Amino acid sequence: MRSKLEKFGLLGAGVFVGILVSINISAWADRTSVSQLPIDELRVFAEVFAKVKSDYVEPVEDKKLINEALSGMLQGLDPHSTFMDADAYKELQAGTQGEFGGLGIEVAMEDGLVKVVTPIEDSPAYKAGLKSGDLIMKLDDAQVRGMTLNDAVKRMRGVPDTKITLTVIRKGEDKPLTFTLTRAIIKSQSVKNKWIEQGYGYVRITQFQERTGEDLARALKNLRAENKGPLKGLILDLRNNPGGLLDAAVGVSAAFLPKDDLVVYTEGRVADSKMRLNATPMDYARRGKSDYLKDLPEEFKSVPIVVLINAGSASASEIVAGALQDHKRATIMGIQSFGKGSVQTILPMNNGSAIKLTTARYFTPNGRSIQAKGIVPDVTVDDGSDPSLSLHEADLKRHLSNPTDGKAPDSKAVDEAKSRAAAEKLKEEKHAETRGPIEPASQDDFQFVQAMNLLKGLPVQKAPEPAKVSATKP
Repeated sequence: MRSKLEKFGLLGAGVFVGILVSINISAWADRTSVSQLPIDELRVFAEVFAKVKSDYVEPVEDKKLINEALSGMLQGLDPHSTFMDADAYKELQAGTQGEFGGLGIEVAMEDGLVKVVTPIEDSPAYKAGLKSGDLIMKLDDAQVRGMTLNDAVKRMRGVPDTKITLTVIRKGEDKPLTFTLTRAIIKSQSVKNKWIEQGYGYVRITQFQERTGEDLARALKNLRAENKGPLKGLILDLRNNPGGLLDAAVGVSAAFLPKDDLVVYTEGRVADSKMRLNATPMDYARRGKSDYLKDLPEEFKSVPIVVLINAGSASASEIVAGALQDHKRATIMGIQSFGKGSVQTILPMNNGSAIKLTTARYFTPNGRSIQAKGIVPDVTVDDGSDPSLSLHEADLKRHLSNPTDGKAPDSKAVDEAKSRAAAEKLKEEKHAETRGPIEPASQDDFQFVQAMNLLKGLPVQKAPEPAKVSATKP
């Protein structure tokens, strides 16, 4: 019986290799300059596949084995490349359109656990108090270690109004924390605006989605109408914004930049990954959209702007901040951003699945790479939290390197070194922990208050006063 299984396994391996070799890959070969397939490695892969099929303690479906192999292939590249089965691909599409079911957290895989990159504002995760850098070790009674990222995401998403308990490891806590969250339909309103007082407006972008550009244009027009005239200053809040669609980021930048100014460029191995995107309708009004910025009042090209960023500002947020900073169009305030300067391209497969593949790096108009560096604020203003708890791209395993590493430091690199030194100093102080999320643009929002001070020409405080600890007798 054993010999029959082995013969069957070898036959299966031969057939599998034959199928792989017979696949039409001419286009792929042209794009990557690969002259031939690694036949020996594919033969080993097929042998392992056959052995698992014949000898594993329980029967395993071919589809599961292949999907797991594809997931491992993509996960081994970097923290942001991933394989998505048909269901996961549909969920991704729903997320970019602004509505999906689940908990509302941006996540990555780290040391076999799910790491929280940032909670999405107004989501169940945000309201429960999950924080950037938290490590999720259990989902209900299921251990996360051993799951793929897709498996963990599937468990966290589900029917609205159902509950799930997350067991979380948090730096600085002696024991794991538990959070019981109620799943909800995440209707992410990507743009929120608020008239602060006569002459001053506030716009917050929580994610870059399909309609973010149109929603921003509408918000700016509303602010002008409420103000009954031109604004004296504007705060653009990109804190805890994990990113999103590239053309939406270009559109947001174009709202404040002169026409045709360079917003971002990308560099990759294939021709399609080399792009230069400018403040022009051709680059932001894609997918058949009309130019949603054509009626925007011209004053928004010159109104003083403060852009707020923090460690949760990533990807598209950093593109906007970097473009406005390089063109000296805005003052960037807050703390150093996340540092995700890589481009992920969604490539649909024939069976309804897809891969999210890192294909290029982003560069700001002045040629700065965001990757594993982030955007260093022009004015560093701390929010009172412990900086050692912040999560950055450089903290993730297998992150892409920054292509400018090793070059002579420029002024931005010096500023970055100063920022790190300041962060180390802050670690020595006692900081007050925030009790739940702080309402953005409120008087409790320290960074917002300092942004208003900057716009009004008032002194800017770099950090909140350390919490006073009352002395107690033993």
